[in-house]
Amino acid sequence: MDYIWQGLRDSLRIIGSLEPEFLGTVAISLKVSFISTALATVLGVPFGMWIAEKRSPGARAIITILNTLMSLPTVVVGLMVYSFLSRRGPLGEWGLLYTQTAMVIGQFILAFPIVAGLSVSAVAGLDKRIRTTAVSLGADTTQSFRMYLREARYGVMAAVVAGFGRVFAEVGVSMMLGGNIRGYTRNITTAMALETSKGEFAFGIALGVVLLTVALAVNILFGLFRERSR
Repeated sequence: MDYIWQGLRDSLRIIGSLEPEFLGTVAISLKVSFISTALATVLGVPFGMWIAEKRSPGARAIITILNTLMSLPTVVVGLMVYSFLSRRGPLGEWGLLYTQTAMVIGQFILAFPIVAGLSVSAVAGLDKRIRTTAVSLGADTTQSFRMYLREARYGVMAAVVAGFGRVFAEVGVSMMLGGNIRGYTRNITTAMALETSKGEFAFGIALGVVLLTVALAVNILFGLFRERSR
């Protein structure tokens, strides 16, 4: 047990010292996760709200697919994107493999079904008379969409938070598509796996503390948003 307590003490020292490598790893993780979540939000929320309004068998099939993809293993996404971006793949000439862009693509694929699927649930629970009333008052498509978005804002925000949590803590996509390159694609989760395998227990714990702190902070901010919006 002594090495655990020693690791905890050393991890606090690493966090307090703000070592450049430590800060760089955290910054890469935040950057890639925020970009991928933002893209998933911009595309996933409108798509989810549009699907929620449909009553066709095709829409129900899409919802089923989205719900299934919510639990898609990260290594499967990594393998799928890797096959496209590798030298022998159709997009190999773009040179995206082992870059932050490749990590964003993979994390976007993970986050999109979560954001879109939960947005469907958020809109499906709204009173359908909202849009009818808005149209009768002269609202155009954009205005009625904004009204719907305002009414479903809590559910949509929860979808975005869930999407961010999914990609921020994943390791399979980052490892397979980023290559864990020091100072470039090494993020919190891949660094934790590497440093722990090397016996650098304290560095792994320090990164784990940051991982949990960011997740907690995001959820606290979401809770404050809900409280102030009531």
